[in-house]
Amino acid sequence: MPTPLMRQIIFATDFSECAIEAQDYAVFLAQAYEAKLYIVHVPESPLWLGSNAATIVYLEEAQKDGERRLGELEKQLTRSGLKTVEVRQVIGIPSEQINAVAREVAADLVVVGTHGRTGLGHIVLGSTAERVIKGAPCPVFTARSGRAPCREGEAISSVDPSIRHILAPLDFSSPALDAAEYAIQMAHHFGAAMTLLHVLEPIYYDLDLGLGQIEQEYQKREHWRGQLSRLAELVRSFGLPAETRIRGGVPAESIIACAKEQDCDLIVMGTHGRRGVFSLGYGSVAEAVLRQAPCPVLTVKSPKFEPGHRRVLPQAVDEN
Repeated sequence: MPTPLMRQIIFATDFSECAIEAQDYAVFLAQAYEAKLYIVHVPESPLWLGSNAATIVYLEEAQKDGERRLGELEKQLTRSGLKTVEVRQVIGIPSEQINAVAREVAADLVVVGTHGRTGLGHIVLGSTAERVIKGAPCPVFTARSGRAPCREGEAISSVDPSIRHILAPLDFSSPALDAAEYAIQMAHHFGAAMTLLHVLEPIYYDLDLGLGQIEQEYQKREHWRGQLSRLAELVRSFGLPAETRIRGGVPAESIIACAKEQDCDLIVMGTHGRRGVFSLGYGSVAEAVLRQAPCPVLTVKSPKFEPGHRRVLPQAVDEN
């Protein structure tokens, strides 16, 4: 029997209403893989309090409130049928503590929401989510609420998570192929269809670009079309429905548009790629996709495959 892709899952929560969607997905994945779910909460003191008596009182109250909420959530999830749940409250910088717990328990996945209590300064993505993705020792599942930004006291209902169609953007770099391999393993577990997407960068014509160079560029594009088709055949040979899409334009915009058109439930992509275009950072493809995606995004920086894992996709493709 093959080893499950996920055995230890971390769900990081600040108990904001916008964390509910991430919680729903964390529970869904833990149940699907029969994994142990760690619920991690990191009380964070406002910087404006400084290091004084007010800070101590604030943290004491925050810890008491966190312990109460964690206890209630643990009971709720246990009653719902989740087999193994462990709650943890740690003090410090949220992203650092979340990643520290991930390393300690050898987590296979971290689930985090993109909106929380960090305020308007980080409403675009959320500094905690971004830093977790950058520093996590495993893939990170990011759930961005499809609703309007949460407001204090605003009620929010749970979602009904499902993974029926996965989009895997490919620039044919080794990190992108690793992320697509991870996506294939998830698709196989859920019986999901896959779409492999390659975004062709636009050609800018000028007087110095000769006909020979234009022809060479088109030949290169046809080469990548063929490579994408071959990868899709490998996915189909693994028993999964798979189709390909070629789009031109800005990579992030094309990925988001394709996810909407295909009604995808999940985007699985690497955080590094060819010429660094997927490298997570301000203005990067990954950051833009995380900020605007119509569905959850699973970023794969360090895929965790078991020793002896038989790959469906190669680790590299011919670039010529």
